Amino acid sequence: MSLNLHAFEPPEADARRAAIGPLDSLPPVLRAALEPDSDFRPIPKPGPNDWLSSHREEPQTFLDFKSSSPRQPDASRRAIYLLPLGEFQRPPLDKLRHFAAAYFQMEVKTLPVMTGTNFTTRLNPNTKNRQVLTTDVLKFLQVRLPADAFCVLAITMDDLYPDPAWNFVFGQASLHEGVGVYSFARYDPDFYGQQRGSDYESVLLRRSCKVLVHETGHMFGVTHCVFFACVMNGSNHLGESDSRPFHLCPVCLRKLHWSMNWNVVKRDESLAALYKEFGFEKELNWTEARLTKMKSAR
Repeated sequence: MSLNLHAFEPPEADARRAAIGPLDSLPPVLRAALEPDSDFRPIPKPGPNDWLSSHREEPQTFLDFKSSSPRQPDASRRAIYLLPLGEFQRPPLDKLRHFAAAYFQMEVKTLPVMTGTNFTTRLNPNTKNRQVLTTDVLKFLQVRLPADAFCVLAITMDDLYPDPAWNFVFGQASLHEGVGVYSFARYDPDFYGQQRGSDYESVLLRRSCKVLVHETGHMFGVTHCVFFACVMNGSNHLGESDSRPFHLCPVCLRKLHWSMNWNVVKRDESLAALYKEFGFEKELNWTEARLTKMKSAR
């Protein structure tokens, strides 16, 4: 199945269900978690400036993912590492670490802040802000993977670009090398010359948690989702990024569950606790509704 670059059409319901793969042999609770009911919105038709209007994405079904030999945590490489690059104050690293640990049900460790790296930089021709070349960061990380690292994700307040032809990128991660980088720069209203509102820290935390799980998902071999509204949808601009949900759709949830064999109820309970702590009411309500459906299937 291929996509016409300038004419993406959201898949029909039967194609979305087929992308999840057969569910009949799964335990009842997992079947309930993966059922594509009304909690999961179909991916919307993209607007003219949205990701799928300018990027060709090959759909990756669950069976496609499974046959791609994706990287999986094992007894020796079982931890996610976060590496702050340059000046880093917000959002709090502890909150990011706890969120990633709940989302992926893995140990998450933070490395000391690293400064003075010799990455290629430029001034963005539009914003005039300093930007760091992502490919330099990824190469730097590849030779510095800790012995027990499944992956390392660099986080920075510097803006990023992946290639001289690109204006910017929110983040970039390798599907096969276990390295990634993302920037919080464009999640701060100050970047656009706007005043920080009273909810500034909550907005920054929300956006940062979302891109953290998106880029980490790539390092498990999950490509951009084109089936449902999903945290793994591609994003071309801040509005599109904000519109993505926090949750994984049934297709992408099944991919990561296959890689790690989560207890789906325990995972969502730990996420609900953090959503409550962070004040993310919409996500808390959504997750609690999913928990009710899964528990009723026992």
